[in-house]
Amino acid sequence: MRSTPTDTPAPTPGRAAARAPRSPVDLLVGVAGLLLVLVVLLLVSDAISEGAPTDDASQLRAVIPSWLLFAAALGANLLLIVLIAYVVLRTLLVGELRDLTRAVVAAVTAYAMASYVNAVLENATYGAGPLPGLPDDVLTAATLGYVAAGIAFARSMPSGHPRVRSLLWGTNAAIAVTSVMAGVTSILAVLFTILVGLTCAALGRYAVGTSVPPPATGRIHAELDRFGLRADRITPAGTGRDGDALYLADLADGRQVELSVLTTENTSGFWSRLRDLLLLRGPVAPRMLYGARRRAEHAVLMSAAAREAGVDAPRVWALGEIAPGTLVLARERSRLRSLDTLDPEHVGDTLLDDLWRQLGILHRHRIAHGDLNATTVGVLDHPHTGAPHPVTAALTGFDRGAVAAPQIRTALDTAAMVTLMALRVGAERAVASAVRALGVSATAAVLPLLQPPGLPHALRAELGRADKGLMADLRRHIAAVAPEAPSEPARLERMRPRTIVSFVVVTLVGLVLVYQLSGVELGAIRYADPGWTLAALTMGTGCMFAAAMVLVGFVPAPLPWWRTVLAQYAGSFVRIAAPAGLGSIAVNSRFVIKAGVPVSLSLSAVGLTQLVGFLIHVPLLLVCAYLTGTSYWTGFTPSPTVTVIAIVATVGVGAVLMHPRLRRAVTSRLRPYLRGVLPQLLDLFQRPASLVLGVGGSLLLTVAFVLCLHFSVLAFAGPGLEVSLVAVAVVFLAGNAIGSAAPTPGGLGAVEAALIGGLTTVAALPADVALPAVLLFRVLTFWFPVLPGWAAFSYLQRREAI
Repeated sequence: MRSTPTDTPAPTPGRAAARAPRSPVDLLVGVAGLLLVLVVLLLVSDAISEGAPTDDASQLRAVIPSWLLFAAALGANLLLIVLIAYVVLRTLLVGELRDLTRAVVAAVTAYAMASYVNAVLENATYGAGPLPGLPDDVLTAATLGYVAAGIAFARSMPSGHPRVRSLLWGTNAAIAVTSVMAGVTSILAVLFTILVGLTCAALGRYAVGTSVPPPATGRIHAELDRFGLRADRITPAGTGRDGDALYLADLADGRQVELSVLTTENTSGFWSRLRDLLLLRGPVAPRMLYGARRRAEHAVLMSAAAREAGVDAPRVWALGEIAPGTLVLARERSRLRSLDTLDPEHVGDTLLDDLWRQLGILHRHRIAHGDLNATTVGVLDHPHTGAPHPVTAALTGFDRGAVAAPQIRTALDTAAMVTLMALRVGAERAVASAVRALGVSATAAVLPLLQPPGLPHALRAELGRADKGLMADLRRHIAAVAPEAPSEPARLERMRPRTIVSFVVVTLVGLVLVYQLSGVELGAIRYADPGWTLAALTMGTGCMFAAAMVLVGFVPAPLPWWRTVLAQYAGSFVRIAAPAGLGSIAVNSRFVIKAGVPVSLSLSAVGLTQLVGFLIHVPLLLVCAYLTGTSYWTGFTPSPTVTVIAIVATVGVGAVLMHPRLRRAVTSRLRPYLRGVLPQLLDLFQRPASLVLGVGGSLLLTVAFVLCLHFSVLAFAGPGLEVSLVAVAVVFLAGNAIGSAAPTPGGLGAVEAALIGGLTTVAALPADVALPAVLLFRVLTFWFPVLPGWAAFSYLQRREAI
């Protein structure tokens, strides 16, 4: 018997709060609105400071009596207050506290922001007199706090109340129009008021969330009846992979259908898809499909296309609307038993071949699956016994696929399938099955696509939990089957996360530099003392010879001296495109290997140079920091500088040791260079001359950099300005450490900001001396060697020395 179609009871407040959805689009709109508010404030402040006139409505005021404008504005304001009070009281009676909180927070925030804007404008116009076209006692471009609050309230108030909502919008418009006509504000200010209201509404909606009660089963019954699907019982079945509420409906004819309730408030996976959309190239990036209707229509399209191609995809029986913005999608219940529920020993070669056949059917019809993972690939259950068919492979989960798919999308499906099989049966069997189904050449073509960015999100997450060497095993087996396979990975990423981090760091550092540059005359650089500039250039050049001494001393093989110096210049050319330190390490490693030193010995020798440099750098930093701020050599106490450095170093080391991802990243970066350092160090002690040359070169390298910065400072310091060499040494050693940690090429931006800040704080130098000194130092040590470095790099490449 069919159950009574009663509405599902409303959830308790605690449960509603726990699952209140938040729309990422609201956050994006709110952040964009805040940025626009900031930009407009800056522009308006500049316009006011220049005395620019603003819009007014003087001609309209001359026609319309002032008392009429006053009466209209008074009535509209009172009506706005009455409407808001009515909505608040009605919402309290209904008990929708979250919806009320959201609207109130948005309105209060909008009013506060509008008041802040008016305060900024008042400060900007204080003492400047009224601008043309406005009364003496009225500020120009004053935002309307009541209108901003009313817009935010109307935009975020509880659903329903269409007439009240329309009256709110009309009242806000009336207040704005009368204010413009009365000369209280301007048209541009009204537009700015609307921006403030919409921004605060979006932020309020995201911060508080929305209360979405479960859909009424009575409405679902009625919508199914419209399609001739009479349901005896509808029971909740959790949520789907995309966060949609799932129900199982037992039909009167004995069938069972799966119901997916798609709402506009469900934004599960939005941030991960947006990240992939921004970071991955066009054909590789997933489709956003934001909005319930677009997702539902795409699901129907993919189901029909897959079934028409001959794949046993679940049939869609109905797609209806049960409420504004809420759709119900009814499709037959999938009989798929997914791979993650099957034992690996039950996954035979016959099943693997049948899975490839199913995928081949899709690809021949230009259909890309787009979401192959352990839950969308499997075998069909027997309709009566529930036992799995031995070779009846099946696919499901086509909602993220594509029709008329380009070749790159189908090739990514192939890469995902072979990766999924490798996770279940191992790389060797997965590659063998691909060769049987696709052939050697087609399997070889997949090799460049075997990388995490090209895999579906669920499969990528499973791969991250599996053996870290699985991808390498897959590539090795494919290369063994097809030695001619292209080994270079395809460029699937539009931009790497490191690129984004570098961009953010450069932007932040640029803002810091702009702040430091304000009030500094850059033309002072041309007044640098020639003698000290020449001395700084000599020290900068000496850095290259000192670096060559380090490499010659630590490498247990004879290296040609001048070519070693050229290799240091070549490293200075490469570092403009690589993070600090990595460019010179790569060039030196390549140079030593080309000189005939075995690879393992070369890496350990270069790693030894880095270790000795670190062992010299840190004690020098601590000693100089300890001496900074002291005027005598006995009885002194540690300065605050050494305390700060010790705290920062302790926090940094602790963060690396305590955080597994940071620990793995640092270990993987250092392991190739430090693996054979201990035997190399013991061998070095047997060669005292080489030890003295290497350690002396490391010490000389640091001293040359410090003196180069010190001479650069002296080039701009006047005769009455005292410059402490110890303080300059602390600034360089700390700034160099910051530059090594920065992800920008050569520490660009981070080093400049650290050195300028250090010279102005630790060395107590004025900004008009610190800034040109740092710029001169960076020109001599970073930019000047680039041109000879390019020539050295080209020469060494032609001689096959790197």
